Amino acid sequence: MSIVDEVARETLDAIRARGTHRRMRVLDGAQAPRMEVDGREVALFAGSNYLDLAHHPDVVEAAARAAHEYGCAAGGSRLISGNLTIHEALEEELAAFLGVEAALAFSTGYMANVGVIPALAGQGDLVVSDALSHASIIDGCRLARADVRVFPHSDPAGLEAVLAEATPKYRRTLLVIDGVYSMDGDVAPLPALVESARRHGAMVLLDDAHATGTLGKNGRGTAELLGVEDEIDVYVGTLGKSLGSFGAFVAGSHGLRELLVNTARSFIFSCALSPPQVEASRAALRVIVGEPWWRERLQANAARLREKLAGHGISTEPSTTHIVPVVLGTNERTMAVCERLLERGFYAQGIRHPSVPEGTARLRITPMATHEATEIDALADVIAEALAEIP
Repeated sequence: MSIVDEVARETLDAIRARGTHRRMRVLDGAQAPRMEVDGREVALFAGSNYLDLAHHPDVVEAAARAAHEYGCAAGGSRLISGNLTIHEALEEELAAFLGVEAALAFSTGYMANVGVIPALAGQGDLVVSDALSHASIIDGCRLARADVRVFPHSDPAGLEAVLAEATPKYRRTLLVIDGVYSMDGDVAPLPALVESARRHGAMVLLDDAHATGTLGKNGRGTAELLGVEDEIDVYVGTLGKSLGSFGAFVAGSHGLRELLVNTARSFIFSCALSPPQVEASRAALRVIVGEPWWRERLQANAARLREKLAGHGISTEPSTTHIVPVVLGTNERTMAVCERLLERGFYAQGIRHPSVPEGTARLRITPMATHEATEIDALADVIAEALAEIP
């Protein structure tokens, strides 16, 4: 056995002993309300293709056209040979959509956060983040080498206490928050958090990956929903969820964009997004702008699911969005319920510790804009049955 295999065996044995071993399910077919999962056709309630635009005819046609016209790769990093006119066009359209000066595309949301946070804060600075921040924010903070303080989840008083005590000691302060929390589906109390940040001179970075395209009158996300768009210094969003494509972006001022082009290592040393991804994102953005019924239908479906589950006595708190959690407690029970749902034609993925705090393993249910009411009602009924069978 090689040294690599010995390391793998020792580590994986420990993971299995903890009951947290993961495996990848195999899905087949277009991302849609129904797919094949591990060889079984099921109703899909476990994805991030929230608006069902990944297979929208306009999005698919745009990607295919780009493949024919530009090929399947940008051919290099943006600073060498990969900066195509369509990259610049996408960024201008994203900036216009959000009402800011400029945007810059990244390969993934993870790479956006590990690029932008170290660009804005370093040694001698302070980064303040929520206790339930996404892993990409946590890793971005680590790479920044700034001091990091964490405040209790969505607690304005807790944030105020941290900022009041800490900001005088540092050169500059960056507040980094999610708009919608990916495991609980709750919306951050942005007005109070932003007010506190402004009082102490902190920059505000909003990671709105799950809200871009899905919340707000125009789909601009949680800042629009809560009326604080003018108070956000930096937006981070994704092209791989509601926009049905792949990639991510950072948006804000022209100065921010130039800073990232010159300092964000995850941008500088990465190949540019492929033309089909870029053109698919542009087409999806046009759908989001021109056809608000997609996000209206999504939120109506999520509300219906929460209501039907509540009718069975099943809590989905604190969710108010299209991410609907059903907390079951142990990893074992959660995965047993997940498998029972699969057997009955529904895929709602179980999320276990360490992805969530121990004792809070849950089904993470994500309806889509195009799910039918009958599918949502049937899912709620099957969940209730499975919970009764697996106490």
